[in-house]
Amino acid sequence: MKRLDQFLSQLKYGSRSEVEKMIKQECVTVNGIIAKTGRQKINPLECQVHVNGQKVFYKEPIDIILYKPQGYISSNKDEKYPSVINLIKEPYDRFDFKIAGRLDWDTEGLLILTTDGKLVQKITHPNKKIPKVYEVKLDKLYQEETINQLLKGVEIKDGKNEPYLAKALNLEYNQEYIYITIDEGKFHQVKRMFLSISYEVIKLKRIKIGHLDLSDLRIGEYKEFNRNDIF
Repeated sequence: MKRLDQFLSQLKYGSRSEVEKMIKQECVTVNGIIAKTGRQKINPLECQVHVNGQKVFYKEPIDIILYKPQGYISSNKDEKYPSVINLIKEPYDRFDFKIAGRLDWDTEGLLILTTDGKLVQKITHPNKKIPKVYEVKLDKLYQEETINQLLKGVEIKDGKNEPYLAKALNLEYNQEYIYITIDEGKFHQVKRMFLSISYEVIKLKRIKIGHLDLSDLRIGEYKEFNRNDIF
């Protein structure tokens, strides 16, 4: 159960005092009855709440897969580049999403947004070993023999400048791209792995996390997904 003013404030209809003002102006109804006070307790999953005649969309949790474009940061705040949160439109834009599995600003591909912090922990915890597939374009023609060193493992450094052994679980090739599968996601890991064998990554796209992929999504689009498809 939640207080009505808290519920609407969390969904960005205004501060609690602003919500209370709307209630006094008889702009809010609960199950068809005009609300009298913001202190009223409601069950958001069962009650029908309307503001100015418009139904309030609410569900929990909300899990979204997003096809992140280049030029966006995996952050909840705009900094040097716009946040991926800016891509989220009605009715989802009223919710506070957490980002699981971040991507660099110049990397595109699959990103997971959720309102459930526990899911973020499950996805990002090292012990879960969730496979992630990346499409990689290199700065020069590659030799499969050299690239295959990544299957044995290469020593690179993480975000704290500490060395560790990074290993590819699988590698696939075509004339233009390499597809690498890893089950970690440390600081610039894929880029650093290729750099360790003298190749520079000039284009990087994450195309899969667990069983989730970018099917039916164009750049910048998103959709809800079944979290069972991750694990």
